[in-house]
Parts: sequence; C-alpha cells; structure tokens
Amino acid sequence: MHVTTTRWERESGWSRSLSEVGHPVHLQIFFSARDLIEVADSPWRDLLKAHPDALCVGCSTAGEISGEHVVDHSITAALVGFATTVVRSALAPVSCSEASQEAGVALADQLARPDLRHVWILSDGTTVNGTALIRGLREKLSSSIPLSGGLAADGARFESTCVVRGSEVRRGHVLGLGFYGDDLVVTHGFAGGWSPFGPKRRITGSAGNVLYTLDDQPALELYKRYLGERAGGLPATGLLFPLQLLPDRSFDNGTVRSILGIDEARQSLTFAGDMPIGRYVRLMRASADELIEGAERAANNSALPEGIPRPLLALLVSCVGRRWVMGQRVDEEVEAALARLPEGTKATGFYSYGQISTGASALDCDLHNQTMTLTVFAEKAQK
Repeated sequence: MHVTTTRWERESGWSRSLSEVGHPVHLQIFFSARDLIEVADSPWRDLLKAHPDALCVGCSTAGEISGEHVVDHSITAALVGFATTVVRSALAPVSCSEASQEAGVALADQLARPDLRHVWILSDGTTVNGTALIRGLREKLSSSIPLSGGLAADGARFESTCVVRGSEVRRGHVLGLGFYGDDLVVTHGFAGGWSPFGPKRRITGSAGNVLYTLDDQPALELYKRYLGERAGGLPATGLLFPLQLLPDRSFDNGTVRSILGIDEARQSLTFAGDMPIGRYVRLMRASADELIEGAERAANNSALPEGIPRPLLALLVSCVGRRWVMGQRVDEEVEAALARLPEGTKATGFYSYGQISTGASALDCDLHNQTMTLTVFAEKAQK
C-alpha cells in the first residue's frame, strides 16, 4: 500500500503536486469546508483531473485534520494506492431520519460480497439517525464485517451537509466504501473523556432520535434550565454538554449523545442516534486534558499487529463538540492520538457531527458522539 497526503489552502494551493505522487492511486479521500465543496471550480476537483480513474470521495466538515494539525477552510486529502485491495462505493438517499434504516439496507445491498472486509461510511450529518443507519447495514452484512466512519458537518451552522462521490455533490445522502481482499488489515479505536454529573433522568417520551420528555417534563425546557445563559446558543452550545445514554438507572457507563437540533414548538431535542423510551440519561462535561487523554486511549485501542508493513493510513474522525471545549488546544488531541501510532503513519480526517466505530467485536458498533475515533488501514506484505 502507498499513501500520499496533501492539503490545499487559499494562500498557497496544494502542498504537493497531485499528479506526481510516485505511485498508482486507486482511492482519493478528501475533507473540506462546505463552502469550498459547493463552488463550481472548487480545488477538490483537481483530484479528479489528476487521477481520473481513481475513486474519489469526500464530505463537508467542522474542521479538517491534516497530519498533526487542525485547519479550517482548507481541503485535506489522502491519495491511496493498494497492492491487492479493491475499493467500491455505494450511495443511498436519506431524506429524513425515518429513512435512515432503509438507507443502511440500500448501502449493504450494494456492497455485500464474500470478500468484503470493511465498510467505511460518510453520512449526511443533519437528517440521519445514525443508530438506524447502522441497524440497516447490519441487516444485510455479515456479522464479521466491521464498520467505521462519521457524519458530515457544517461548521457551527448546523444548516446543511454534503457528501461527494466522483463529480457528484450530494445533500441528504449516505456514502459507503467497501474494502475487499484478504491482504487488507484494518483496526479501529474510539474513546471520549467526558464525565457525567447531575441526576439520572428517565426517557418518558421519544420517537427514534427525537427526545420529547424526561421524567415526564418537556426535554428542551429541562435542558435549557441546565444550560442557563448558554441556552440562547442552542443547538450549537448543546455540544458542550452532551447526554450520557444509559441502559438502566443502575448503570454508570453508556453511549454519549449530542444534540443536532431543537424544536421550540414541541419542546423536543433531536440527536444523532436513538433515544429509546425507558432508558436513562445524564448530563456530561469535560476539560481539555480529559479529552486529550481520551484521544490517546482511542489510538491505543487501534494498535495494529506486529510485522505489518508501512506506510499506514489513519483516518481520524473527532467531534466538533470536543473541538469547542479544547479551543486553541485542539491540535493536542490529534498529536496525542498520532503519537501512539507507528512512526510514518499518514493521517487525515475531520471534525464531525457524529462518529461511527466498531468496538471489541464487529457486532459491537454504534453511533457515537463526542469521541475521537481512528480507523487504521494497512496491507500485509506481498509474497
């Protein structure tokens, strides 16, 4: 496997020539501010011109990861050449939250093959229910196939996100990459760093990923009381205080859920994943140091077996809420994660509205919020 990473910035253009990378290119993955994607002559289209036969995919972000740095209003890209691995893409519409499971089934139908080894997902970030999307994928895919990826973002605006395949820019769609072949090696890790506080409250009214009542009280009204003066900045300020979703009152560990939208008329909160009735939630908060430690744990969880040839490609997907908590220290979480990976690892990624990652087993996959996730790709040595 060969990997070249590069970055486009308005003042300087591409950091290295796209056409003179010195190796075949089969896959190009890029991440960009939405405003740059949607203009007709956007620089990401240079990727198509440089390697017209390569599969080119990307999405909008809330910040781009380029090596150890977090940048804005740029385009970061990885150009990948494989020895034997084959990559195919699938695209499915997700016009509303209720269509998420159907979109997952559609992706799986397009990608399922006996030699499928991994599925990496880029999804619309404002309409999708990530839990239902994963459920749909699991309906059709073998239980041994791990999933990872993330939800596209739109900075702090929460207005519109997009995914890209080839020359197509699509809103309200989910994109899946299927990786095929016995030589592919993929590991993944995720971790948070958030701490719960306050009482545990029971979900008494919800539908899918929309939360209506907690302890029979209007969810938005209750949440605003906790936020105080920050409530005026919702939904964006909700990323600073996510909810921990617990199976039962007796549990102290669960999945983190962030707010994507609010409805004043219904006094409801919309999340990136399911909020089932009968489960419990608790508010969470974090410091920059805690989040940086979480990034280190995520990288440790993604460690590759010994003897895998270099280079390695690491795709990092972190949450925009983590970025806001860390402020000017945001580079430190990327540096902390990459410091745990082998020297020479090529890294790119983005800040998202939600993260998808497999845990200890392929079946242990969920939509996460407020985590740092890593997916590391390599190929075995060729005989």
